[in-house]
Amino acid sequence: MAEPLLTVRGVHRRFGSGPTAVQALRDVSFDVAPATMVALVGRSGSGKTTLLNVVGGLDRPDAGTIVVDGTEVTALDDDGLSLLRRRTVAYVFQTFGLIPVMSAAENIGVPLRMARTPAPERERRVALLLELVGLADHGEQRPDELSGGQQQRVAIARALAASPRLLIADEPTGQLDAETGRSVLALLRGVVESEGVTALVATHDPVMMALADRVLPIHDGQVDP
Repeated sequence: MAEPLLTVRGVHRRFGSGPTAVQALRDVSFDVAPATMVALVGRSGSGKTTLLNVVGGLDRPDAGTIVVDGTEVTALDDDGLSLLRRRTVAYVFQTFGLIPVMSAAENIGVPLRMARTPAPERERRVALLLELVGLADHGEQRPDELSGGQQQRVAIARALAASPRLLIADEPTGQLDAETGRSVLALLRGVVESEGVTALVATHDPVMMALADRVLPIHDGQVDP
């Protein structure tokens, strides 16, 4: 058996204090195998986003340990977390977050520019990703010239640019119609297989659940591993 790409043990996260405190995560533990897609499923307020944020280093848990690709995320300082988010973990959100004045290709190339990837290698990787997400003919278009589904495809390609080990997606089809959402979810499934990336996707979409290798239910801050 391969070592887990992601290991979460005994994670707690609490917001506020006193009688109004909210226990967002309660003793959460689970593993995720490499090159698999896991659907994190729960109602609004169940703790999905909080869990994604602590796994990816956007937030810190109050207790517990998180290990991503051999790195103990919970032991990193701020610089270490920044490096983790540049090299190992990438994000896809409901809001596409594309830079309006840049073309699709330029948006995808941003992480590679930050990593100081040489221009010829950067251009090859961007062209490969545009083809992967079905937008080979749209590289020169800006976000406002693309549909919502196309913008989310660009956002996925940008997330994959630096070849992350873990892709975290928080309701990636939340702003898309059902048909477009299905195509984006199928794309994520294909990305896991073609790029060997591990995906943790928060969703309430039954299509996503059907495409996932595993469904991880979460309710009231607790996960059923």
